[in-house]
Amino acid sequence: MTFTMEGPVLEGALVRLEPLEHRHAAGLAEAAEENRGTYAYTWVPRAGEVGDYIDAQLARKAGGMLAPYAQVSRATGRAIGATAYWEPRSWRSDDRLDAVEVGFTWLARSAQGTGVNAESKLLLFRHAFEVWGVARVDLKTDARNRRSRAAVESVGGRLEGVLRNWSRSWAPGEENRLRDSAVFSITADEWPERRARLKERVADFRSRTAGFTTA
Repeated sequence: MTFTMEGPVLEGALVRLEPLEHRHAAGLAEAAEENRGTYAYTWVPRAGEVGDYIDAQLARKAGGMLAPYAQVSRATGRAIGATAYWEPRSWRSDDRLDAVEVGFTWLARSAQGTGVNAESKLLLFRHAFEVWGVARVDLKTDARNRRSRAAVESVGGRLEGVLRNWSRSWAPGEENRLRDSAVFSITADEWPERRARLKERVADFRSRTAGFTTA
């Protein structure tokens, strides 16, 4: 496959997705420590681990398998989480990208439920489908992670099934154990409907925020 996965800056109204760099470290360190109770099945670095975390993501990027992002609040200009494209796949002979996964996603507790996740997914999905021309976008999470599964479903992911012993567990105390992974997807045929739904959700969050600010 000759496709080179380079994630450009993706600009939204609530969030700006910027290619991950060490300049995001301070914001990510603060974000990661807000309230770690929501990270039960997701590995999120501690503040002192953020530098190594960024190094690891950039190493994966250099290998051509990852395009990591910092999720940056438009309101504050600070990094409030991370996400990524990864595992680009192409099966046809024309070397175009057929599929990609969106993963390595986490948000500061204060950014959850604010519309940032919905808009981030809108930006990532739109670029994948409308610029790269993929046939599908994948999303995976620990099958036990009800919060994450609900979040994926809320942005339009369709459950395809559970892959048993599929990948490493990130749950505390489960080092060297495997997890079952719930696999979701959105296909190109589904994308127009999902795009409309995500736009409506983001507009709703923005209107509620504007109303709160005005009051």
